[in-house]
Amino acid sequence: MIRFEMDIWQEILHTVRQNRLRSLLTAFGVFWGLFMLVIMIGAGQGLQKGAYSEFSGYATNSVFIWSRVTTKPYKGFPIGRRFRFTNEDTEIIRHMVPGISSLAPRSRKRGRDGDNNVSHKDRTATLTIYGDYPEVQNIRLLQIISGRFLNRLDLAEHRKVAVIGEETVKLLFEKDTPPIGAIISINNISFQVVGVYRLPSKNDEDYEEEAKSVFLPLSTFQQVFNWGETVGWFSITSQPHVKISDVRDEVIRILAGRHAVAPEDERAFGSWNMEDEFQKIADLFVGIRFIVWFVGIFTLIAGIIGVSNIMLIVVKERTREIGIKRTVGATPFSVISQVLMEALLLTSIPGYLSLVCGVAVLEGVGRLIQILKLDTQMFQDPGIDFTAALLALAVLTIAGTLAGLIPAYRAVQGKPVEALRYE
Repeated sequence: MIRFEMDIWQEILHTVRQNRLRSLLTAFGVFWGLFMLVIMIGAGQGLQKGAYSEFSGYATNSVFIWSRVTTKPYKGFPIGRRFRFTNEDTEIIRHMVPGISSLAPRSRKRGRDGDNNVSHKDRTATLTIYGDYPEVQNIRLLQIISGRFLNRLDLAEHRKVAVIGEETVKLLFEKDTPPIGAIISINNISFQVVGVYRLPSKNDEDYEEEAKSVFLPLSTFQQVFNWGETVGWFSITSQPHVKISDVRDEVIRILAGRHAVAPEDERAFGSWNMEDEFQKIADLFVGIRFIVWFVGIFTLIAGIIGVSNIMLIVVKERTREIGIKRTVGATPFSVISQVLMEALLLTSIPGYLSLVCGVAVLEGVGRLIQILKLDTQMFQDPGIDFTAALLALAVLTIAGTLAGLIPAYRAVQGKPVEALRYE
């Protein structure tokens, strides 16, 4: 049996060598089809990672709600009225909306406001100051690289503590000077630095501003800047299996009732739903993956059809040889298996090489981006995952088998005697 199989493979290799150009062109068609599929999948992955990196600094099940100007009269109040959220709103929302996972009231004074100078010794910078709850770290995904973040005691006791960005450290401290425990001054009030944070991605739209910021307990912020009980906006995440859009609607309903805003006045509140934005991107890449596989598979099929056509020619050229084999006892299965093996040879080897070359090209592009330190925010780390690689190989193997089925079936259709007469 082993001897017979070796004879078959020797015969197949002899046939391929006899028609080198034809075999090479056929194999190249298969190679190019799978190579393009791998490259397109890898490029799609790179685009997806780049797009998802825009969301890496935030919880994807989060929403942000702020107040605007009313556009409808209500309960005796005119159009164009401004209203502000308060600390009391925070407690009411916390107790009345069960779907909330994290609730973080926030306030901010931007660096461009000009009255929030931050200094340390002889260094001064005009920075953005945030007033926050500890829960904000579950929403704005900051990485604490030294010290700690704000906690409940800081908030309850109006502690004068600050968490600063790593870019803030560069502005206020000399190189190799540890910031933890140091005293900084904000509006001539001293604060102790208890932590240093880093943003998870430089792709954030507000990276420049937020990397050079200072986080204070919200209660301390309100006291220092004379904000009283005022809150700038709410950052919220939902519990698992609860849609953040439902939470947003319920929160806005409660706030509208508390601040005498007409229920139908949708423009009185601004909001940004991170979950909706993330889902739009996710849906976009589902469509992109479908297009990639659709185009790639049909490109691959074009190569496979070439293999099938070549095998039809091979079977036609070897009609007398097949007739002789069947006359001396070769079974239809042995003839079919030989044709199928030849088809698989013309697909599997170039297919494997195309997979290796495609992965090598993607790795090379990724490495080149790192070496040149290119700022490619929308294209990062192109590559093909293991599942996609196995799927591509499975598609190729099945297609290679199918490419030989019709020629193999045709090879055993005629009678051996008629095959012997074939010229």
